[in-house]
Parts: sequence; structure tokens; C-alpha cells
Amino acid sequence: MKKITLLDGGMGQELIARSVNKPTGLFSTQALLDEPDLVTAVHTDYFKAGADIATTASYAIQHDRLIPVDLDDQFDTLHHQACRLAVEARDRFGSGLVAGSMGPLGWSYRPDLAPPPKQSAEKYAEIAHIQGSYVDFFLIETMSSVDQARGALMGATAVSKPIWLSISVDDDDGTKLRSGEPVQDILPLISEYQVEALLVNCSIPEAISQAMPLLSTGQLPIGGYANGFTKITTAFMEKGSTVEKLSAREDLAPTQYADYVGQWLQDGATIIGGCCEVGPDHIKQLADRYKS
Repeated sequence: MKKITLLDGGMGQELIARSVNKPTGLFSTQALLDEPDLVTAVHTDYFKAGADIATTASYAIQHDRLIPVDLDDQFDTLHHQACRLAVEARDRFGSGLVAGSMGPLGWSYRPDLAPPPKQSAEKYAEIAHIQGSYVDFFLIETMSSVDQARGALMGATAVSKPIWLSISVDDDDGTKLRSGEPVQDILPLISEYQVEALLVNCSIPEAISQAMPLLSTGQLPIGGYANGFTKITTAFMEKGSTVEKLSAREDLAPTQYADYVGQWLQDGATIIGGCCEVGPDHIKQLADRYKS
């Protein structure tokens, strides 16, 4: 049996499920401010479920998200906090790695709102310099166009750490990025920026199943971590919206999710996990079924 690396599951939706507070457009960033103990608890529960990696709750810590709510002066503090909580949870558990999450500029699934690559690179380099002393590698997440991914990669390479790149694909056609570009158009970036793993995330499992064979070039590890939403709606893609505009699937219990993941493994994946609405019970099912 091939060696499987098991990521954690979603942070934001798990925090919403546990919190007494209503979700905001800041997602898990709000919990770093108001309920840091919850963030630690989620990291810990994923490790207990069998995850090998804790992903920092820094996905949405971007200047363009903090400025509208007058929190940009907390940018550095929030990144340090997200990294410390993940490292502390890992250290208390006694094993595992920490991935420094870098989410999209502009808004998730809206690469048209991201700055051009050179401008984006400055923003990501700033994050890389903060996270670099804490994390084992950078996880660039939910990149929805080639240029969006290029900007993040240019910035992340400012610090000498391994880089994993994760793209998001169209829910209706997993052979395309959310920008409409073919998935294969991302592949030239892999060698250019020495990416060490290529993944697909925050798309429905069926779309990831379409994308996975297209990534299987044999050059590097591939994998996926799907969300559990019915669909990313047009309303949610408006900047500043909250996850209240999305609905969770009722047909994605841990065993059902693991069935989808089994197909990805057949298509070459060795890195698996979960995104939004995929929680510790799902990760435990993956650990029980697929980790040797």
C-alpha cells in the first residue's frame, strides 16, 4: 500500500459549528480574535482523528479583508497567532507538521478580483516572512486562475520553505479552473517555482474526481481535499458575503466522502483531507480506511 499523507479538514465551518457567534466575512480570522481556544481545539481534534498536518487558520488574513473592518493594524498579530496556535497544538499532540495557509487575494473563487501577479507577490512575500519561522511548509490554497497562482508562488518563494499549491476547479466541470482555464495550464508553474505537491481543494468531490487524472504527471505528489457544500453560489461570490449564503450537502457522510477519496487514490493521489464542511469524523474515516 502506498504511503498516504492525511491533511486536516475544514477550519472555518468547524469553528462555526462550535461557536456561539454568528459567522462573519472574516471566517476563522474572527475566531482568532474572539475564541482562540476553539481554534486550538479544532487543530487538536484533527490530530486525534489521524491527521498528519495542522493547517494554520490564516486563510483569510489578507489586507484586503482586514481594511474594510478596520483591523489591518492586526495583520501581523493575527498571522503570528494563527501560527502559534497550530504549532502549540502539534507540539502538545507530539507529532505532525504545520502548513502555513495562504488564501486568495480579492475573494475566494474570484480570481478577477486579485491584483496582477507582481502586486500579489508583494502581499504573499509579507505573509511568508511572518509564517516562515513557524511552519514546515506553505500551503497556497484555492487558487482559481493561473495568474492568481503565479502571484502567490512568486511571493512564497521569498522564504526558503517547501511550497504546496492547491487549485480550485469549477464545480460543474472539474477539468477547468474556476477562471475557465484548463486545469493543465497550471502545470508549467510546478517546475518554474519548484512546487513540491499539487492539490485540488474547495470544490465538490465530483469535480475533484474529474481534475485528479489531469494532475497525475508523475512529477510530484498530488492530492485533494473537497468541500461539502452543494454548490458555490453566485451570491456567495460577492465580496464580503458570509457562508450563510451556502448550504451543506446531506449526502456526504464520512463513509460517502471516503468513497470519493478512494477514487482519487486510484488516480494517483497520495495527499488527502477535507475542506469546508468536512470535519474530524470525516478525517477519522479516511485514517481508518486508507492510512497503513
